[in-house]
Amino acid sequence: MDFTAIISDSATLNPLILSGKVLATSGVLQLLLGIPLACWLARSRSTLSSIMDTVVTLPLVFPPVAMGFGLLLLLGREGPMGALFGESIIFSFPGLVVAAFIAGLPLAVKPIQAALKSPEAARLGEVAAVLGKSETTIFLCVLLPYAKRSIAAGMLLALGRSLGEVGMTLMLGGNIIGRTNTLSLEIYNAVFNGEFERAIMLSLMIGTASIAMFIVLKKVSDT
Repeated sequence: MDFTAIISDSATLNPLILSGKVLATSGVLQLLLGIPLACWLARSRSTLSSIMDTVVTLPLVFPPVAMGFGLLLLLGREGPMGALFGESIIFSFPGLVVAAFIAGLPLAVKPIQAALKSPEAARLGEVAAVLGKSETTIFLCVLLPYAKRSIAAGMLLALGRSLGEVGMTLMLGGNIIGRTNTLSLEIYNAVFNGEFERAIMLSLMIGTASIAMFIVLKKVSDT
């Protein structure tokens, strides 16, 4: 196996770059939306928050291909969202980002939600409120620093899940060679085409990235 030849091949390089872009975009969205969402879910007792908690958790237990098909019907040109905006994100880069974002969101939200729901976080918030701090100050200066390890752990878990996503990515991206074939899908393509050496190399690449994330996660958890 010539690793240099495989890694320098555009058929490998393009999915690698594409996966990096998808991870970066979905990771930023998970960070920006996941933290306030986790805070709201941890502190709210409303019916709406209970429903949203179920929706956020659903990707952990629902078959990815089935969820991808549901999103395909929802976001497609003939679907409700596609008809509303007059444009479809299916089989494009935004479709890949949506798949990665939804796949990783529960793992980004749940650790943060658990940390902010703890008795210690509640006590810190109460003390800050008694001292006259605003809700924004409590969130930014008290709760976020308290949950920083959970935030880091959640983001690493979310990125790892997004990196390995196949089912929703296949449905929303279409596995179009040169456009929407991510690294995970390219492993499937290599096996399907009988390019087993290339499949091994691609698996080693994505496996190494996953192990690196796991090592960092362990270090974050142990500190």
